[in-house]
Amino acid sequence: MSKLFFSFFMVLIVSPAIAQKYKVAGIIKNEEGKGIGGVLVQESGTNANATTNQYGIYEMRVHYGNATLIVTAEGFYKVKRDIKGIGTQNFVLNAISKSRQKGIVGSRNLNSTEADLVSPVEIIDVKKIAGLNGQFDLPQLLQYVSGSFNSNRQLGADGTDLIDASSIHGMGPDQMLVLVNGKRRHQSSLINLSGTRGRGNTSFDFSTIPVASIDRIEILRDGAVAQYGSDAVSGVINIVLKENTDGFTANANGGIRMAKFNRDSSSWDGLNYNGNINYGTKIAKAGFLNVTADYNFLDHTNRADTQDDSLVRKQFGDPRIYNGSLSYNTVIPVYRKTEIYSFGTASYRQGETYGWTRGAKDSTNFIKLYPNGFDPLVSRVVDDRSITLGVRTVWNRFNVDLSHTYGFNKFSYKVKNSLNKSFGMDTTRSVFEAGGFQTSQNVSNLDISTFYDDILNGVHLAFGAEYRSDRYKINVGNPLSWRTYNPLKFGGAQGFKGYGDTEAIDQKRYNAAGYVDIEAKFDESFSVNAAGRFDYYNDLGSAVSGKAGVRYKITDALSVRGAYGLGFRAPSLAQQHYSYDILIPSLANLEWPQSNVITRSGSEVSKAIAAPDLKMEISHNGSAGIIFASDKNFSVALDGYYVRVQNRIILTGAVDANDRQIGAVLKRLNVAQVRFFTNSLTTSTAGADLTLKYISELGTGKLTTILSANYNTMSIDTIKTHERLDGKQANYLDRRERYFILASAPPMKINLTLDYNVGSLTLMVRGTYFDKIQLINRNFGARDRSGKPFTENDFIDTYKSMIQADATLGLKVNEKLSLAVGGSNLLNAYPTMSRANRTESGGAWDSVQAGNNGSFFFTKIYYHF
Repeated sequence: MSKLFFSFFMVLIVSPAIAQKYKVAGIIKNEEGKGIGGVLVQESGTNANATTNQYGIYEMRVHYGNATLIVTAEGFYKVKRDIKGIGTQNFVLNAISKSRQKGIVGSRNLNSTEADLVSPVEIIDVKKIAGLNGQFDLPQLLQYVSGSFNSNRQLGADGTDLIDASSIHGMGPDQMLVLVNGKRRHQSSLINLSGTRGRGNTSFDFSTIPVASIDRIEILRDGAVAQYGSDAVSGVINIVLKENTDGFTANANGGIRMAKFNRDSSSWDGLNYNGNINYGTKIAKAGFLNVTADYNFLDHTNRADTQDDSLVRKQFGDPRIYNGSLSYNTVIPVYRKTEIYSFGTASYRQGETYGWTRGAKDSTNFIKLYPNGFDPLVSRVVDDRSITLGVRTVWNRFNVDLSHTYGFNKFSYKVKNSLNKSFGMDTTRSVFEAGGFQTSQNVSNLDISTFYDDILNGVHLAFGAEYRSDRYKINVGNPLSWRTYNPLKFGGAQGFKGYGDTEAIDQKRYNAAGYVDIEAKFDESFSVNAAGRFDYYNDLGSAVSGKAGVRYKITDALSVRGAYGLGFRAPSLAQQHYSYDILIPSLANLEWPQSNVITRSGSEVSKAIAAPDLKMEISHNGSAGIIFASDKNFSVALDGYYVRVQNRIILTGAVDANDRQIGAVLKRLNVAQVRFFTNSLTTSTAGADLTLKYISELGTGKLTTILSANYNTMSIDTIKTHERLDGKQANYLDRRERYFILASAPPMKINLTLDYNVGSLTLMVRGTYFDKIQLINRNFGARDRSGKPFTENDFIDTYKSMIQADATLGLKVNEKLSLAVGGSNLLNAYPTMSRANRTESGGAWDSVQAGNNGSFFFTKIYYHF
């Protein structure tokens, strides 16, 4: 009995000791011996963790005496260590790369942070949010995390259903500059035309950069032409590539849509699956190589089963897309403070979209070939490549960066399930090679900077030069895709007429620029920035731009900032040299057919109607904001902005041969209608951005709340016509086209994300609010069956405000494996329904707000080898 009692007594004593955790503490420093704050220290396989204070000191309790600690910090290599029963564990972390892109877009000072900027910048941690979002491609991912960024997927719009027309604050897609690792990114060769937003603009193709290769994205929401050059009118997006060196990681993502309004009664469609792999490794002590491969497949959706009496497309929905892309990012140390760096991407994408339905008795059809009519299938192929090579060094206190970037984009068309009626019954029906366009860009940069700590409270000086050459081509398709063999019949491929001999062109342009950028601190509270730039274009002349800003710290927590800039945007080569010619069938034999044309600057038609050559757009930007950040767990910023653009370029509406002023000229040239690019508009855009981040303890977990909201308004102040078309503002830009420009962004957009993390579980809940949008439909200017003109209620479509709700549950199984399941648009919300014979898209909705595909359910698997 005494032995039993003794054993029981020993258990009572020893058990608490066994349950008691081991105390571990220490200090974490960088290579210079300075303590690092905000470093995360975790015990492998458990939930035990701690974060260092501002001096780099941490303290925690672990479960086991042989525990493994994992130390991670932004910008430093991860460290793993077995404590082996030793309670004091100090660490020295090595920086990932001394040349790592420090600082932030909007400042050329490599030591700048958000707290130093005179203009607002939104930073999106892509590597963190990609594992929880239901959007597998970059433009749609940004659409649902940023209030100021807009990207509506277009449907059945000749080419933009493959390239989203993205913008900042609803301005033109080409009034936004995109950088990768701080270097200018080339635009797509596609120019937006019929049936799409951003008409007459060229866009950046975000889908050419794999999401898995991106560390973070910085969105500068203010004009920055003086700092970065043409296009940075509404702002700048800087995509920062990963520099991870921790081996292989792989992601497999899959999802499918709830198929409401599908004509074949399927319950599900729009299968989307994505797979990617990322590999990172060290090169010497301070170098690295990071490589990403990505494949994404998106299947058709069909939302054509709405109202039978207005059906114009039997197939209406997302295209089928196959997209493969590669990316790399590397730094190679050479000698002491000198290193070579390089990064690049390559992408190949093919998409297939159904065109508008041709009925059996349609004038473009041979009923013997297609007894039930046909739905042309338009295929597009995008081939995109980019590479940057540079060297960085330090010479006599000056940081010197010399680089060259090459970018290439080719956009090609193929048409299937179609015909060329003018060729006759022997026409090809399988594949029409329809040509397309391509663009290339070479940019050489020399950037020099230094810091003077003995002037005022510190002055940073940067200056440099840039030389850029651009090339634009229109490639001719197979003759069957564009030629008219019988002037009494429709020629070219139905669904999309190819590009022919009259459209072919190959043009180049050169641009040289120099800049200077100064940032000065008068004391710890007050700082000013100023930048100036001079550009010369061989075909446009010169331009001068400037920007100045101030930031004042009222208290440690409260600051105000403001900036004003004068800038420009050079017309793209596509705007200068694009043309398209559709031959209208003759009504009788021997009658010469006429054409509907988009004519390029300097062409015979342009000269005949005295259309002026394009010139630069001129912009004025102003911003002002207030920032409050009580600590690292709470920050809020409110920034107002105003942008006025003069000589804004548009693609005009049609002027026809019946016009009293130029009709006779058009008839002599056998032109029925003409459209052209011209500097016509003055627009004003104003609004405010609100950003809030709050991190709080909730139960045993951590809740992160992020709010990104935008209020935006735009006005068209003037429409300027040229002398030969004086007073024809309605031809230049009719009321319907004005609505399309003004509705490029909803008046209000709010993204609210709640991210709750407890142990190995993460729950993300997000709501996105889109304000109402109004567009003018195809009833505008038409009459009903009784001959009575349609009223405003008949031709204005109001898309009421809507909310998209998303949720994701993530589980970290262990250090190597993570899983996530979730849904986007869980309420299966759709925009307000219109009628297919009225909308621009040919479906029951235009391409607005949250799109028209409904709910999407997905799963994600992440594995670290």
